[in-house]
Amino acid sequence: MELAINHDLMLAGYVSNGIIYEKKQEEKAVADSSKDIQLHELKDMINDLKKMIKTLQATVDAANKREESLTQERDNLKEEIDLLRKKLFGTSSEKRTIDIPGQLNFFNEAELEQNPEAVKAEDLEALLPEKTAKKRKARATDAERFKGVPVEKKYLELSEEEKLCPSCGTPLKEIGEEFVRRELVFVPAKLKVYEYYSKNYECPQCKLQDIPVIKKGKDGRAHMLYGMASAGTVAWVMYQKFCNGLPYYRQEKDWKQYGVEITRATMANWVIRNSEAFFLPMYEYFHRKLLERGFAMADETPLQVLHEPERRAQTKSYMWLFRSGEDGGIPIILYKYSETRAGDNAVDFLHGFKGYLMCDGYSGYNKVPDAKRTACWAHIRRYLADAIPKGKALDYTLPSVQGMLYINQLFHLEDVIRSKYSSFDAIKKARLEKEKPVVEGFLSWLDQQNPTRGSRMDKAVTYIQNRRSYLSTYLEDGRCSFSNNLSENAIRPFTVGRKNWLFCDTPNGAQASAVVYTMVEMAKANGVNVYHYLTYLLEKVPNDRMSDDELELLAPWNETVKAEIEHRVNESNQLYVNCQGAPATEK
Repeated sequence: MELAINHDLMLAGYVSNGIIYEKKQEEKAVADSSKDIQLHELKDMINDLKKMIKTLQATVDAANKREESLTQERDNLKEEIDLLRKKLFGTSSEKRTIDIPGQLNFFNEAELEQNPEAVKAEDLEALLPEKTAKKRKARATDAERFKGVPVEKKYLELSEEEKLCPSCGTPLKEIGEEFVRRELVFVPAKLKVYEYYSKNYECPQCKLQDIPVIKKGKDGRAHMLYGMASAGTVAWVMYQKFCNGLPYYRQEKDWKQYGVEITRATMANWVIRNSEAFFLPMYEYFHRKLLERGFAMADETPLQVLHEPERRAQTKSYMWLFRSGEDGGIPIILYKYSETRAGDNAVDFLHGFKGYLMCDGYSGYNKVPDAKRTACWAHIRRYLADAIPKGKALDYTLPSVQGMLYINQLFHLEDVIRSKYSSFDAIKKARLEKEKPVVEGFLSWLDQQNPTRGSRMDKAVTYIQNRRSYLSTYLEDGRCSFSNNLSENAIRPFTVGRKNWLFCDTPNGAQASAVVYTMVEMAKANGVNVYHYLTYLLEKVPNDRMSDDELELLAPWNETVKAEIEHRVNESNQLYVNCQGAPATEK
């Protein structure tokens, strides 16, 4: 029985141990399962953190990129502000010195020797012109300044009492004269009205026989001008506006000071109708002469015309300038009005021209079929000058300063060559010898530039690269121009006048402005008095029935015309002296 009890107890113990074991196994399984879950949760958390890190990194990268972009935009805007301030308040001169005291010459830097295409330092030193002391221009004397102005002597006399000797009362005897001072006297303009009447005559004997014979006085000069004004009056209105930049409304006030009422509409009508009738034939003749040349230059500038058909008053129109090049021929300067800046305007105007065309970077000139374009180095220099940061003009590490040194060297060499040689063949040879290595060095330097996108330097490099094929064209002929400065100087009178009269009212007025500006600038370029040349043309009344040989006799380069204009100037000066009356004495 005890054995049975023990057996039962043992069996119960085994059962109890089994239960405990199973519980432990269950607990272990639960623990393992919990660890697995935690492990999975940790893995998921790690994956989520990795994704979050990637997202945050992408956000940081985007923020850095955005900050970099904003920083660059800020720097570009600072450059624009500095440029605008320089244009508004700074000097307008683009000239730069070649050698700066205390600085090494950029052309002596060793970097140039790394590229065989670039000009070498030792070679360039031989190209540098000799430094000579610049001769100061002598101050003009009074005789030079008043050349061509009539001189009238004024004598400082004694009174009758003062002509007696204070000691003995004997009358004093004149022993000579002594110069005291010189004065420039302005004689204001005066107006007159000429009323022409013809004297009529008849034969009294024939009258008795009922055969009337009547003759009328004639001067052979019928009044062909539009309006009551004489040729000199119309020329004066043109001279005041297109040479002195005086708009019609100011001239209207000026005429009132002289005692006449002439409205601005009347003056505009005089200019438009007379220029169309009598200046246009000369304009077209000058145009034909320009197309015969082998070297031409061009430029254009905006113009506002208020009443153009089917266009808003604020829309830009353009005034073009075409002129002869530096080929040694007579200077020809022509203005042309157009509604747009389309290159077809240049194509139409230069139809038949074959030769070299100097102009700015405007791509519209590429349409001119038979013209070979040359690049303006002054525009290249202008873009590089704008890219130089404020106060950094002496920092040779800046690419913009380095580029400017190349350009300045070319301009200096060009001045030296032009002053030294008069033959175009000699100019070409000297350019190939002295300037071509510098041009090649500049192009090699240009290829090494990688400026920040959107910066002023980036704009300069892009501008130059787009005109790279034209940069060396001027080396082909000594008559080719190095820059377009002549055109810009010729169009400047128009831009200065535009600041005063602001706009043209109608297309007819704009076209008349182009024609009259042409006559004015042609007179200036050929060295004749503008006012008297305009008067001369209005008196000769050129017309479209005249041949080119007849029109040639009215051109400002004609020696007969020059002599006539010079005679008129002298005669006019003498007339002013006579208008003052008999010489009076001063006390």
